[in-house]
Amino acid sequence: MAHEKNHDYHILAPSLYPLIGAVAAFVMFFGAVQWMHGSGPWVFLIGLAAIFYTMFGWWSETVKENNAGDHTPVVQIGLRYGVILFIMSEVMFFSAWFWTFFKHAIYPMGPMSPMQDAVWPPAGIETFDAWHLPLINTLILLCSGAAATWAHHALVHEENRQDMKWGLILSIALGALFTVFQIYEYSHAAFGFSGNIYGATFFMATGFHGAHVLIGTIFLFVCLMRVYAGHFTANNHIGFEAAAWYWHFVDVVWLFLFAAVYIWGG
Repeated sequence: MAHEKNHDYHILAPSLYPLIGAVAAFVMFFGAVQWMHGSGPWVFLIGLAAIFYTMFGWWSETVKENNAGDHTPVVQIGLRYGVILFIMSEVMFFSAWFWTFFKHAIYPMGPMSPMQDAVWPPAGIETFDAWHLPLINTLILLCSGAAATWAHHALVHEENRQDMKWGLILSIALGALFTVFQIYEYSHAAFGFSGNIYGATFFMATGFHGAHVLIGTIFLFVCLMRVYAGHFTANNHIGFEAAAWYWHFVDVVWLFLFAAVYIWGG
């Protein structure tokens, strides 16, 4: 009786995953630097594989804790705060890329000195037409976000798991289609990553967003597998809620990228 739980908080068991994740991140970073200096990608890939292992193992433990009833309403509040803080950090991350894009667009560097014969986009850069494939991708991502909202509404307000499944399936399919179209767009770019500030900024901003789309698609796919496994209820679905918030964040970032990089910056 002395050790019986009489509070709403979850006392975590000791875990090696934080240490493994930190070491894996360092190995991946070190390997990336070595790869950029011509040493090959193997150290980077080892670190990346260790990161994936940490993510799978750590989040599997979190799912088990949720199914065991450890995620009480009080714990769920803390988890939601954690997701909000994570998304805020992502907002600052993308703000840096918007900042550098606007800085170089408003104060372009000329071939001889700042503001001398300087234009934006730089001379010789043929930008994408915002009203073709970028517009299609915008509509695809917005529809995907709407499908995720449909899935959330079906679970929380109707407890209709069948509609939730179809909403997630549609959202995942549209997210994957966005990635396919983005790869197609990259393969037809009239400029490269190196040699000009426009290409470097364009590919870093849109490329990191593309990575977030891929991660978010996997996030939603894991939620779909959990739905088929019988997880989530109207009152306990923090994992799916986090995925939906993350996906809507990805939507909003793309709207800003479409307006700033493709329309205004082009």
